[in-house]
Amino acid sequence: MAKPAIGFIGLGLMGSAMVERLQSLGYQVTIVANRSRQRIDAAVARGAIEVKTAREVAAASDIVMLCMDTSASVESRMYGPDGVIAGVRAGAVVIDFGTSLPASTRAIGEVLGNAGATYLDAPLGRTPTHALQGKLNIMCAGDEAAFAKVKPVLQDLGENVFHLGALGSGHTIKLINNFFGMTVANAMCEAFAMADKTGVDRQKLYDVMSAGPLHSGMMDFVKAYAVDGKPDMLAFSIRNARKDVGYYAGMAESAGAESLMSSPARQALGLALAHGYGDRMVSEMVDFFADLFNDGKRGPSQG
Repeated sequence: MAKPAIGFIGLGLMGSAMVERLQSLGYQVTIVANRSRQRIDAAVARGAIEVKTAREVAAASDIVMLCMDTSASVESRMYGPDGVIAGVRAGAVVIDFGTSLPASTRAIGEVLGNAGATYLDAPLGRTPTHALQGKLNIMCAGDEAAFAKVKPVLQDLGENVFHLGALGSGHTIKLINNFFGMTVANAMCEAFAMADKTGVDRQKLYDVMSAGPLHSGMMDFVKAYAVDGKPDMLAFSIRNARKDVGYYAGMAESAGAESLMSSPARQALGLALAHGYGDRMVSEMVDFFADLFNDGKRGPSQG
């Protein structure tokens, strides 16, 4: 059976890795430029077809995939005369792999449904390296028949493919997941910086903490930078982390709940962003806390 034609919008670090994976498995992929000309050129060199608008991507595709940074970016590619909705095929499935606001996702889904297509939200876990290997975690939600239709393609991209319920459930669970992960990561970064401030060796702190129930993969990701100097074990930028925790708080407010625990993480990530840390990885928040504890003057660093 012929593979479905894929359209892909958003060739950042994750998106370009996903496109490369799809191409390696023989999928024909249509793409549109966004920011990185280098990644677009690499995909075209491997056989991707480049078009000028999201509308043309949709018109050429059985499945349209988006991997964008914000809900606003997704909406900019969905709506308008050159958007996906204007060109989408009847019966097509459109998948948002980014981390978006659930309310925005549901609104787009309604408009796409009126155009004869189906929208799924499918935020991702793991890293671009996992994407190249087809080992992502994919948290999909939306119409079950549409999910079943695209599941073989999702399984080519992901090792663990979940169906989580009605449209927006994937984004909801991803935001809760990221709120928890970024809160833990920031706490661990502060702990290492506090070790510096109080004259405790970072490695020894880690040895004690990791021997008990606090031990986690997130702790190890932060330790990889704080002790071993490897920031890419947690390949997630401070800018994106601040966005996701902010989305989580907004989602909570829309649900009639006030999030108490997200406020410290939002404040820390927001301050780091304001001080130029936005494009650094979350594990590098340890440097921000170290700067903060030293009034902006770094003391001797162990990481």
